[in-house]
Amino acid sequence: MKLTKWLVAGGIVLACAALTPWGVGYLTEQQWHRAMLDVNSAQPFMQVETRNYQRGLLRSVAAGTLVITDPARGETYQLDFQVNVSHGLTGSTLDFRPEAGWQPEDANWFPENPPKLTLAVRLWGSATLELEAPVTTIDHPASGESLRSSGGVARLSIGSAGEAADMLLVWPALVLSGPGLELALSDLHIEQSLSWLTGDLWTGEGKASIETLSIGGPGAAPVELHGVALTSRSEARDDDQRLDSALELTVDTATYEDQTYGPHRVGVTIDNVDVASWSAFSTAMTEMQALAVTARQGARPGFERQLALMHQVNESVRSLAAAGFSAGVRELLVDTPEGRIEGSLEIAHPELAADEKDTMLMVMQGLTGNVDFSMPVTLAEDYPAVRLQVAPLLKSGLLAPRDDQLVMEGRMKDLVLDLNGYQIPLPPLL
Repeated sequence: MKLTKWLVAGGIVLACAALTPWGVGYLTEQQWHRAMLDVNSAQPFMQVETRNYQRGLLRSVAAGTLVITDPARGETYQLDFQVNVSHGLTGSTLDFRPEAGWQPEDANWFPENPPKLTLAVRLWGSATLELEAPVTTIDHPASGESLRSSGGVARLSIGSAGEAADMLLVWPALVLSGPGLELALSDLHIEQSLSWLTGDLWTGEGKASIETLSIGGPGAAPVELHGVALTSRSEARDDDQRLDSALELTVDTATYEDQTYGPHRVGVTIDNVDVASWSAFSTAMTEMQALAVTARQGARPGFERQLALMHQVNESVRSLAAAGFSAGVRELLVDTPEGRIEGSLEIAHPELAADEKDTMLMVMQGLTGNVDFSMPVTLAEDYPAVRLQVAPLLKSGLLAPRDDQLVMEGRMKDLVLDLNGYQIPLPPLL
C-alpha cells in the first residue's frame, strides 16, 4: 500500500516536471507576441515582425525580421534573425542569431568566439538581455578603415513588469582607425538605473567613465583625455508632480603635444519642471517625428492631425512655462594653455497664479535669464579660427575686453536682452 502511494506521488512529480516546461513555453510565446506588439506600437522607428514561431516541450524555434528606420532620412534597414528558446521551470532563455550569421562568409572578424546575444525571461515579469562581445578584428580593404576591440559585455535588466531597468556596459579597449582619424579608448564603464515615471519620462541615476580617450589624425599630434566621467540624475518630487534633472561632464586632464591641462567641467541642470506638461510635450514631439518619417516614405500625413499636434506642442510649452522652471549651464570650465574659459547660463520662468495663467499670451514675455562668460584675449590673438568667430562679437560690443579677458555679461527680462550694456529686443517667438 505504501509503495503504491509512493509510486503515485512519484508519477505526479514526474508529470509536473514534464508539464512545467510546456507551461513555461506556452507563457513565453504569449509574452513574446505581447512584447512585439508593445514595441511596434510604442514608436515607429523599430518594428519587429514574427515570421514563424514553433513551440515545443523543452525548446522552441522562432524567426523574425527587424526593420529600423532612420528618422533623419527615412531610410529603412532590415535584419532577419532566428531565436532558439530553451524552457526551464521558472522561465526561458532566448538565444538570438542573425540568419546570415554574425559575419560575412570567409571573414575572420571574431578569431576566438562569435558574439552571443541572449534574453532570459522569468514568469514573474523580469527579463535580462545580455550581449557578450568577443575579441573583434575588422578590416575594410577599400576604405582602409579598421576596428580592434577587446570585447566586452552589455546587459539590460528589466523588472517590475517593465517599470524599472538597470543597464551595464563594460568595454576594456576599443580602437577605430582610418585614413583621416584614429580613435582609441580604454576602460569604458557605463551604469544606469531607471524607474518609469509617466508617458516617456523616466527617473534614475547613471554614470559613464573612460580611463583614456585618444583622438588623432594624419600629421597631427593626438589629443588625449584622461579621467572622463559623465554623471546624470533625474528625480521626481512633490508626489511625482515635479522633476529635477542634472548632467555633469568632467575631464581630469587633457594632453596635447606633451602639455597637460585640466580639470575641465560642464554641468547642466533642469529644475522644477511640471511633469504633466513635459510628458505632453515629449509625446507630441515623438508623434511629429513619426509623421515626418511617414512623409519621407511617401505617405501623406493628415493635415488636421498635424495642426492638432502643433496645438498640443504650443499648449504644453505654455503650461510648462506657467508652472515655473529653471534651466541652464550651471558651470563651464575649460583649462587651456592661454588660460581658463569660464561661464554660466540660466533661463527661468516664474510660476503663475491661476488667473495669470488664463491671461498669459506669450511664454517669452515672462522669461528671465543671465549669462556670464569670459575667455583669455590671447586665444583670439593666437588662433585664427577663434579670432574669426570672436571678431563680429567684439565689433558689436557683445564681447568686451577687460584686462586680459574677453567678457560677456548679459541679463534678459521683459523681452529685452542686455549684453554688456547693449539692449537687444527679442521677438516673441513662443
